[in-house]
Amino acid sequence: MAWLLPATVVIVLWAASVGAAQQPAAGAKPAPAPEYAGSEACQACHEDIYRAFQRNPHQRVETDKRRGWAGRACESCHGPGAKHAESVAAADILHPPKLEPGRADQNCLKCHLREPPLAARIQGGHGRGQVACGNCHSMHKEPERLRPRQPARINQQCAGCHAAEWAQFQRPHRHRLPEGAMSCTDCHNPHGSPPPQFRRVVSANEPGCFRCHGDKRGPFVFEHAPVRLEGCRACHEPHGSANPRLLNRAEVRFQCLECHSNIGAGGALGGIPPGLHDLRSPRFRNCTICHSKIHGSQVDRGLRR
Repeated sequence: MAWLLPATVVIVLWAASVGAAQQPAAGAKPAPAPEYAGSEACQACHEDIYRAFQRNPHQRVETDKRRGWAGRACESCHGPGAKHAESVAAADILHPPKLEPGRADQNCLKCHLREPPLAARIQGGHGRGQVACGNCHSMHKEPERLRPRQPARINQQCAGCHAAEWAQFQRPHRHRLPEGAMSCTDCHNPHGSPPPQFRRVVSANEPGCFRCHGDKRGPFVFEHAPVRLEGCRACHEPHGSANPRLLNRAEVRFQCLECHSNIGAGGALGGIPPGLHDLRSPRFRNCTICHSKIHGSQVDRGLRR
């Protein structure tokens, strides 16, 4: 779990800096500790939020004494609320949506840092891009709004920022996201993944593509090198393509010739005898008719079977 260290260090340093800022000057009288008002005081003004919170997974903080916030779940995120309850001033309470994304995430990671799906949050793309947890999650709402589970709702949420990728799914050949048969999180971890040096890397495609296309995983006795070294995107568009089988090129021969155009030097490819493959003939324009095991073969070096 050494790869969790950077996230832990960030929170420890943040806590230390806050503590240092709150240290009184020498000889000065220390400020009194802030007081907690309890969740019932919050209910008096925020009745709609309080009722929705009762159906929220975070409500367990309110009742679980082991967490140390029994009866004070609201203040576990918003800070001590006695002063705010008395003054009713927004400046006297912590409002995470108005904080900088990094500071707001620290508030969430106080509890969620050790959860495996969220442990790489700070090092993930959304974390580095200053996308706060609250941009995707509604903290007070019912479970489906807090963490959507329906593919259509997940895709709609992702498309709000990733419009270019969503446009690719409108092409003729695509993964079936618009139909709701799968979601973006089937391939992507929105909270980030551990760096490669801290996980067992099987190939360039691990783990996204092989979760569904396990027959292409191998290991093969005779491998097609791009499958392991370059990944599926060497030949396929992962979101959608105008070409069959999500290929980068309109015809299979053009896809293959991007790497194998040099085989003509040995007389194996071309339109002049004794070339073995005469590309003027339609029978030779689809390489996979003969080289059917294009991802890898157990018995044939030429990937023919």
